[in-house]
Amino acid sequence: MPLRRRRGGGPGGDVVSTAVRPVTTVPALYTCEVGHVRTEPTHYALRHRTYMWLIDPDRPPRLPRPLRPLARFDARDHFGGTRPTIRAGLEEFLAARGIDLAGGRVTMLAHARVLGHVFNPLTLFWCHGPDGEDLCVVAEVHNTYGERHCYLLRPDAAGLATVDKEFYVSPFFPVDGAYRMRLPEPGERLRLTVQLERERGRPFTATVRGERRPATTGSLVRTALRHPWPTALVSLGIRLHGIRLYLRRLPVRPRPHHSPQEGVK
Repeated sequence: MPLRRRRGGGPGGDVVSTAVRPVTTVPALYTCEVGHVRTEPTHYALRHRTYMWLIDPDRPPRLPRPLRPLARFDARDHFGGTRPTIRAGLEEFLAARGIDLAGGRVTMLAHARVLGHVFNPLTLFWCHGPDGEDLCVVAEVHNTYGERHCYLLRPDAAGLATVDKEFYVSPFFPVDGAYRMRLPEPGERLRLTVQLERERGRPFTATVRGERRPATTGSLVRTALRHPWPTALVSLGIRLHGIRLYLRRLPVRPRPHHSPQEGVK
């Protein structure tokens, strides 16, 4: 049974079928493998499996009542957390930087809030103009200290963009260098790569590789049973791997003061 999209985010809105638009059909599930490879000052790699959602933030999935604890998308979890919808938070962030979507389509890749918990190391928003042209990508990063930072990107045709690192994420890297990101909008496959570039090379690479699954009730139940408490496990895993790196005597970089961006908490 296909899940439905809620028009305008309200319980009384019109219901739209999710079927058959190739490539950009939303909502969709992606079962993913996330990989991290660190090469400096010591080699360390990890992989874990999870799942993510691709949605239209204007029309979040409308789940049957018994399944609603398995996927919720709240405006408080993104940008400033004070706007009534995720789309409104995105538009406020973009307006402060001179960008008007003029009603254009947005697709959002993120973890959902599951059983009351969410942690999104990286949320992506692909933003299009009213004629469907690519305008920009917003990469929203969360760290384990409860802070957020958004990067405004203008990828090339291959989805490649570079941006200076401005936000403290890992206690084992200072806030310097640049991110080289390959972020093509997902289709049947999800292929994301983020590399940290510093003067002496690329000491860190993160990848997300996923396969699209239909957003049906059966698919969601099977995926949720296979990956229970997905974001809680991601958050716990980050801390456990941090402890392992600390025990390897990697130097810890002090966390600098975080000044929130305009439109971001």
